[in-house]
Amino acid sequence: MDNTSLLALSAPLFVFLVVIEMIYYRLHPDENASGYTVRDTAASFAVGAGAAVVDVLYKMIAVAAFVGLYELTPLRVEVTWLTFPLILLAQDFCYYWMHRGHHQVRVLWASHVVHHSSRKYNFSTSVRQPWTGLTSQIFYIPLAVAGVPPWAILLCGAINMLTQFWLHTDRIGRLPRYIERLINTPSSHRVHHASQGGYLDRNFGGILMTWDQIFGTWAEEKERPVYGLTKNIDTFNPLRIVSHEYAAIGRDLARATRWQDRARHLLGRPGWQPAPAALASGPHHEPPDPRAAGSRGACCAGSTRGARCTCEPTGAGIGH
Repeated sequence: MDNTSLLALSAPLFVFLVVIEMIYYRLHPDENASGYTVRDTAASFAVGAGAAVVDVLYKMIAVAAFVGLYELTPLRVEVTWLTFPLILLAQDFCYYWMHRGHHQVRVLWASHVVHHSSRKYNFSTSVRQPWTGLTSQIFYIPLAVAGVPPWAILLCGAINMLTQFWLHTDRIGRLPRYIERLINTPSSHRVHHASQGGYLDRNFGGILMTWDQIFGTWAEEKERPVYGLTKNIDTFNPLRIVSHEYAAIGRDLARATRWQDRARHLLGRPGWQPAPAALASGPHHEPPDPRAAGSRGACCAGSTRGARCTCEPTGAGIGH
């Protein structure tokens, strides 16, 4: 069974759990919780349905690439009851870097921003997935080159995705600290979806938080998260949700006067903008002091940003 089939078979369960959570919210209201709205939930399901359709094509392309690499490499990893957990561990490691890369490279963020675009945080948020998910598959090429069968790569990907559905809820509180630091939990993932500066670019792990612990990107939930983007798009139109950041990139490329600026608009961190003098073909200036009033808006105006802008204080951890 490939991951597309596994996820498709899980869809009725996802819908059932969304309905259960909606009923729970109605019976036990909490004004501080994210909750549901009809338009937001409908947008999430519409985006998710579109993603499911195009994902079939992307999986076909990914399988073809993985099979080609698998046939070329002399390495072989036999899938057994003993090796499969290790393959899943390796896939989760690749997932960490895929997820982190999609927050820190703007052209990749243009795909992943879809998942962060809702200002609600509930089970329906989990199905709000991009329509350009092929970029994620690039990060699993090392597994194919190492001799992992393509079907095992896709199956591990499906397992990783399925384990993340339950993370998207306000209704499960913090678990014991040793669990929070070991595996992904609703609390850890709420931090990841938050738009506050101290929570940005944190908790990229899929199944394990171990990778975030090792690479300095883990943060625990302290203050109540504010969900969405640092510059929200305020739309429920599925087409705009999945394309708005690509459109913003296109506008920035059209305005750019230097090739290095065009490259940074694509490959730099989301939110990067050249200094005003550079827009007039002048020399680059140092970014404004992020602590100065108004400097963040000037630097980060060109992107709907759910990860840290280059003008923001870097904080702790690699890549921050």
